[in-house]
Amino acid sequence: MLVPRPVSTGLLALLLAAAARPLPAAPPGSPSSDPRLAGAHRFERDGWVYVHLEGSPDRIGFQHGALLAPEIDDLLRVMKPFLEHSTGRNWAFYREASEKILWPGIDPEYRREIDGIVAGLASRGVAADRWDIVALNANQELPYYYVPWLDRREGKTPSSHAPGNCSAFIATGSYTADGKIVIGHNSWTNYVIGTRWNILFDIQPESGSRILMDGLPGVIASDDDFGVTSAGLVITETTIAQFEGFDPKGKPEFARARKAMQHARSIDEYVAIMLDGNNGGYANDWLIGDIKTGEIALFELGLKNHMVKRTRDGCFYGANYPESPKLRREETRFNPDNKASSPNARRTRWEQLMAEYKGKIDVYLARRLETDDLDAFTGRRGANERTLCGRVEISPRGVPEWDWTPYYPGGTVQSKVTSAALAGRMTLWAEVGHHGSDFLAGPFLEQHPEYHWMHGLVKDMKAGPWSLFESGMTPAGGTAKR
Repeated sequence: MLVPRPVSTGLLALLLAAAARPLPAAPPGSPSSDPRLAGAHRFERDGWVYVHLEGSPDRIGFQHGALLAPEIDDLLRVMKPFLEHSTGRNWAFYREASEKILWPGIDPEYRREIDGIVAGLASRGVAADRWDIVALNANQELPYYYVPWLDRREGKTPSSHAPGNCSAFIATGSYTADGKIVIGHNSWTNYVIGTRWNILFDIQPESGSRILMDGLPGVIASDDDFGVTSAGLVITETTIAQFEGFDPKGKPEFARARKAMQHARSIDEYVAIMLDGNNGGYANDWLIGDIKTGEIALFELGLKNHMVKRTRDGCFYGANYPESPKLRREETRFNPDNKASSPNARRTRWEQLMAEYKGKIDVYLARRLETDDLDAFTGRRGANERTLCGRVEISPRGVPEWDWTPYYPGGTVQSKVTSAALAGRMTLWAEVGHHGSDFLAGPFLEQHPEYHWMHGLVKDMKAGPWSLFESGMTPAGGTAKR
């Protein structure tokens, strides 16, 4: 996502140590005697790690940390050198910001859950503390919102910028085959982090709604924010490209996003929770649907500006394009006139697809839409940073207007879709990897030595099949009583 930096001697040592560090043993398949793990379990299917967590915040956190200890340890291992290389700020900086900037704004419920993750990791022999886990949760808002804000305050050219990732849509009424809601999302990111974005969380908290969401190990929110809740909400988002703004006195975005997914029972409540203490971090176009009413909404949230559009007959889509002219003008550097840029081209493609398939959209068509590879700017097929299902590392062009450097190993790392009928049963379809093709780290690094610093950090990403997951699944493949 960022122009490569020369690798310092100290950072090179950190990278080598990260590559060589052994991982802890995987959690045993048989239940643990620790009572905090009662009712929790994990299993793996088609590239995904499915984890069921339940109970009080500290129990949910402990289960999360214990059952995903190898994955969390691995993500911390690669996150530290990746962020130092990408932003010029070391892990000690992110830990300090987590303590001084973010922790004061986190609700007690999620403080308990974070501390529970630390306890669960300790039970598996993984050395990580509260500030490591907060920094891991803030892997979007600290590097790409707080750091640029701080750079400008210090009179520096920002070393990083807000990402423009993901393609998503939500439709209802005359746009769908049955007149009910259909939603889809694919997640774009660098392959260092993205190859580890393969967790499906089934969370049954003691208060609020049950949640089925995708996410990163050690992170309490979905982070690309695709989720289904027992309150009848379906949720996703795409980031606002080239956004600038952050309020260090606000509440962390990841904590508000988790709270909204867990505790909101309507679109209005979701919006209200996200606005409460808004810090501008991870500024997004949220797509929200309420399957109880058939209503969908586009909720664009910056720092100074926000808007809500809603309908029971229509569609909204996200391509990292700032919809509000006022927000675009006041809070971004985005150029809406550059038709060759990724957000503009993908927005055009969404317009084409919604017009072509109006009245036909169901979950199976949604899977096709989220894996679409037609470049609306050139009219040619083949994944690149302008296609809805993006793949950046094959791009032969120079630095694009929006985000990516040439041949950067990044793009779509997974996709999810669901419908009102499926969401009513807490069910979704999910696919790991870039649809139809594999990324192989070894050959890529040989061909592109400018990314040698990723050796030991980036790994193979194999394309998986579309698989159906539901809340309450068990390791044996059945569904537990709810």
